Amino acid sequence: MRALLATTNTHKARELRGMLGFPVDAQAVEVDETGETFAANALLKAHAAAGLAPAGTIALGEDSGIAVVALGGEPGIRSARFAGPDDAARRRALLQRMQGVEDRRAAYVCALAAVLPDGRELVVEGRLEGQLSRDERGDAGFGYDPIFVPEGELQTVAELGQARKDEISHRARAARALASSLGRAE
Repeated sequence: MRALLATTNTHKARELRGMLGFPVDAQAVEVDETGETFAANALLKAHAAAGLAPAGTIALGEDSGIAVVALGGEPGIRSARFAGPDDAARRRALLQRMQGVEDRRAAYVCALAAVLPDGRELVVEGRLEGQLSRDERGDAGFGYDPIFVPEGELQTVAELGQARKDEISHRARAARALASSLGRAE
C-alpha cells in the first residue's frame, strides 16, 4: 500500500508518514477549501491528490484545526487562516479573544479522507478533547500545540513532546481509524 497526501503543511505530512504504517508521499497542492466541515475539505484535498497520484496509489487529504466551545466552535475549519499569517500570530489572537473567559474547553479535530484506486471514498475523524491554556508553553509541535492541554494531561501538547503527541493526537486517532478502514476496504 502506498499513498499520496495533498498538503502544503510539511509537519502534517511527517506525522502521517509515521502514523499510517505505510509509505506516504506528500505533494504540495493548494486546494480551495470551500467545504463547510473538516471532512468536506479533507475530501476536496483527497480528490486533488487523486488527480496527481500514480496508478494504484491511495490519494489522501487532511483537514484539521481547533474548535473552542466558548467561541461557538471557532476557529474551526478556519484555524489555519485565523487572525494572522503564522502560527504565533494565530495563538496570540486566540488567547486574546479568550481573555476573561472561564470556559476554556476546546477540541483538536482532524478529518482524513482517502480516495482509493478504484474510486471509493473513505472519510474518518479523530478528536482530542482538552482546554486552552492561559499562556504559551513548550516548544515542540506546531500550530496551536503551545496553548492546547489535552484532557487528562497537565502540559500543553508542545510540552508533551512528539512521541506522546503521536500517541494521543487527533491526527493519530484519525490515522488509526483510516488504517482500520483501509484494512476492511481491501
